[in-house]
This record gives sequence, structure tokens and C-alpha cells, in this order.
Amino acid sequence: MKKLKELTDAKIESGRQANPEFMNGVDAIIKQAKEFQQGEDAIKIAQKAPNFKLPNPEGKLIALDILLEKGPVVITFYRGNWCPYCNLQLRALQARLDDIHALGATLVAISPQVPDGSLTEDEISNMDFTVLSDQDAKVALQYGVAWEVPEFLAEHMRVDRKLDLEKINNGNGNVLPIPATFVLGKDGLVTWRYVNVDYRTRSEPDEIIEALKNLS
Repeated sequence: MKKLKELTDAKIESGRQANPEFMNGVDAIIKQAKEFQQGEDAIKIAQKAPNFKLPNPEGKLIALDILLEKGPVVITFYRGNWCPYCNLQLRALQARLDDIHALGATLVAISPQVPDGSLTEDEISNMDFTVLSDQDAKVALQYGVAWEVPEFLAEHMRVDRKLDLEKINNGNGNVLPIPATFVLGKDGLVTWRYVNVDYRTRSEPDEIIEALKNLS
């Protein structure tokens, strides 16, 4: 099985070949974001993760403190199901979900997308991890991973990809989460994290599983 980095690198290379001007623009934006240390406000290891109550696809509110009663929690913030890099990441996590569950942990994926009723009850019941909606990226802001999308990227999504993020998110379409992952112990403290403002790179499932093993 290919590592997630291999898959995302291939996606990046494909993008460079298809639209080198756009990808060069993304490189410049990411370089500037790193220079301004965007993402540095993300919650740190040994800090208490902010509690939240967010709706799942059925509209039921799911609370972090209730999930923590069952065991460790892995929280991953992603931009939305329209993001190809996010989909690669979620599929990679799905493939290792048995290993995550075997370590007593719950995986929670959070994006600004709102429940829209498009999923059937069967589809919802077949989802193996919890997907939650963080409207206007308010929880992402609490976790220090909310990012105001530069106009260059916003225009690309709006014009080239025909994405209406205000409609998709039913709110602010200009703020998206930095794709970040946090591993929380049962006490709610961050024991491991991955935060990178470059939305094209993600944590490896193996790293998350290793972090969970270290809890025990």
C-alpha cells in the first residue's frame, strides 16, 4: 500500500503538469504563509483541547468530552469533500481505521461543510468514523488552525472549480481550516499533533497509530 505522501506527491506533480502557473502561485502563497508563521497558534502538545459540540450528518450534536469518556480521540481538520487532498487523506485513514479502533481510539473528521441531507441513513450508518460540521470554522479557530484563504486561491475555487464555498459551508466561505491532526489522551490533553499550512501535505496514518501506541 502506498504511503499517503506518495499519493499526495503524485497529485501535486499531476497538478504541476496540468497547470504549472497555478501551482507556482500556490507555492508562493504557502512560502509566504510559512514566513508569517501561520498555523503557529495551533494548540500545543500537553495543552487541553477545547471542548466542542458539533453536528454529524444527521444533525445530531456530538460532544468531545463524551467521546473522550470512551478513550483517546484523533481529531483531523479537513477543508471539505471537494478537496482532492482531503479525500486522499480520509481514504488513507479509513484504510487504517481498524488499527485505530484496536487502540481504543475514536477518529473524528471536522470540516466547515454543513449537513445538507444528501446522505441517506444507510450511507450514514456505513460511515466508519465520525464526520462533524464546523460552520464558519469556529472550532478550527479555537484550535488555532483557521486560515483566511488568500484571494488567489479563493478565485481559483470560485472561477476555475466553480465552487461556491459560502453555499457549501452555509456561511463564511473565506475561512477554511489548515488541515491538521491532533491525538488526544483520555484526559483531553494533546499528546501528538501535525500542523502544516501547506494544504497539500498531511500526516501519515502510521504516525497517528504510533502516537496512539505511545499512549499505552
